[in-house]
Amino acid sequence: MESNIDLQQGKIHYREEGAGDPIVFVHGLLVNGRLWDEVASRLASSHRCIVPDWPLGSHVTPLAPGADRSPRGIAHLIADFIEARELDGVTIVGNDTGGAISQILASERPERLRALVLTNCDCLENFFPPMLRPLQWFAYIPGGYALMARRMQSARARRSPLGFGMLTHRPMPDELTGAWAAPLLRPEIRADTTATVKAVNKRDTLAAARALHDRPLPTLLAWAPDDRVFPIRYAERLQAMIPGARLERIPDSRAFVPFDQPERLAELIGEFIAAEGELADPAEPESADSVRGEPAPPGDSADPARPGSRRPAGREAA
Repeated sequence: MESNIDLQQGKIHYREEGAGDPIVFVHGLLVNGRLWDEVASRLASSHRCIVPDWPLGSHVTPLAPGADRSPRGIAHLIADFIEARELDGVTIVGNDTGGAISQILASERPERLRALVLTNCDCLENFFPPMLRPLQWFAYIPGGYALMARRMQSARARRSPLGFGMLTHRPMPDELTGAWAAPLLRPEIRADTTATVKAVNKRDTLAAARALHDRPLPTLLAWAPDDRVFPIRYAERLQAMIPGARLERIPDSRAFVPFDQPERLAELIGEFIAAEGELADPAEPESADSVRGEPAPPGDSADPARPGSRRPAGREAA
């Protein structure tokens, strides 16, 4: 099902399929929700998969004037989207820049979240990574993004290491990358994008990591060691910082794990959510007193309350 929702910051387009525990996917810069298609379709048999096109350069509707376009602003926009859709117990799944934004969301607006899944993404001081810092430099050059947008209309340029070429092992369809590049030809979309890129700062991801250390959510790091943009050492550091975080290595993939290894990623996400559900709703064993019809002593029953525990499922928005 394709739909859209009007927020104070602007209109957000999204696709939704399946039923069950909600998963909200967060892509990165210069792509849209189609990055997650093969993952969401695999999870939709047992989960409610919500795949928005966030305003990160491949969106079709510009944000409203005055909207906060910084990574923190986008994180709060995602929180407002979740609230407007009346979702609770949400698992956030992020990749690339969307992973950094997901960390900020989880650290500043965790009240409707149940768990966090990060694939290869910006984190700690690696925001932006050295290979991607030209994206920020170009934002300060008059006409820089207009020139880049025109160049990215070439399929050859999109396939190159300066395009999407270094982000996957298997070639991406020209139709898909062309759809990602087309919106950037519009000045209003470029204005949204350059405002976001200029505001990228490692202090936000460092602060998010510290907050997740102090107030952790159940976290899965599903990381591709082959990736040169977001090296595995950053995932290992996040695992050490976030109490209880789990690190799974995904071979034969680069940064775009949802594209290179969708089956394995979907499998890991499904297992992780199921395991967290069991921890959040443990079976309560019967005590000898309760079997005899007498009340169990106080404190004998398990207390499932903890950060990231399951909340009641949200209602569908009208």
